[in-house]
Amino acid sequence: MIEVKGLKKRFGSFDALNGLELTVPTGAVYGLVGPNGAGKTTAIKHITGIYRPDGGQVLLDAQPVYENPEAKKRIAYIPDEVYYFAQAGIRDMAAFYRGVYPSFNEERYRKLGEAFDLDDKAPMKRFSRGMQKQAAFRLAMSLMPEVLILDEPVDGLDPVMRRQIWSLLLSDVAERGMTVLVSSHNLRELEDVCDHVGIIHAGRTLVERSLSELQDNMVKVQLVLPEGGALPQGLNILHESRTGQVITLILRGKAEEIAAKVAAAGPLFYDLLPLTLEEIFIYELGGEHYAVRDVLL
Repeated sequence: MIEVKGLKKRFGSFDALNGLELTVPTGAVYGLVGPNGAGKTTAIKHITGIYRPDGGQVLLDAQPVYENPEAKKRIAYIPDEVYYFAQAGIRDMAAFYRGVYPSFNEERYRKLGEAFDLDDKAPMKRFSRGMQKQAAFRLAMSLMPEVLILDEPVDGLDPVMRRQIWSLLLSDVAERGMTVLVSSHNLRELEDVCDHVGIIHAGRTLVERSLSELQDNMVKVQLVLPEGGALPQGLNILHESRTGQVITLILRGKAEEIAAKVAAAGPLFYDLLPLTLEEIFIYELGGEHYAVRDVLL
């Protein structure tokens, strides 16, 4: 289990992290989401032990990660911008990783070469961005990590390769109990693979729950009221919009309780709809003054 407790990081006068709290269960696929500048990458660089915390701590199974080689051996990290030595090919980087990670698995490295059709000897600097990401996944997954940390992992990959990578990752989660923490702006894709979500803003945690709990606690309602009818009382309304006679409400609460209140108002029509992760993200951040604004040009 990964625990982030009261994590703080300051760059000059800027507080990148301001008491961040996260808990990533063992074997989970955890989506870390937030607006640009929320502190996602800074948080990841603490979780991987790259940054020294200014306050708080990051623990892996109750052991600190920073300056702890034994903890770091259990973690693999693929950043948004893939790192490789200047003239190195995949084979050269694999030789480097063999010397750093005792868990490097030769059989896994060979088999993954069949999934990623890349020239082992060619310098990675000649690869496209998508090819570099494929190489990074081949190397990272050959380490057989207990924890895999991903920052915008499939950016630059075509749809077929994205599906291939997620299939490989989820197989490792199911078969080896690998824990995955992934930060991405592609919320539609995260919704398909994540079972836990943490939404952060301005360096702190807004909400952290299993995806099913998040979706169970927020509902979209469309209804049509009779002439002179009023919205039911006692609804926790996050957003309201109207198109003709159709009223669309985003509400916080349990679906069955909301349905009972809406039905009691005697609408001509109403329907309850589930929210996507993208919609949950938008409306959770609405209270933090983060929303789509109308701008006159």
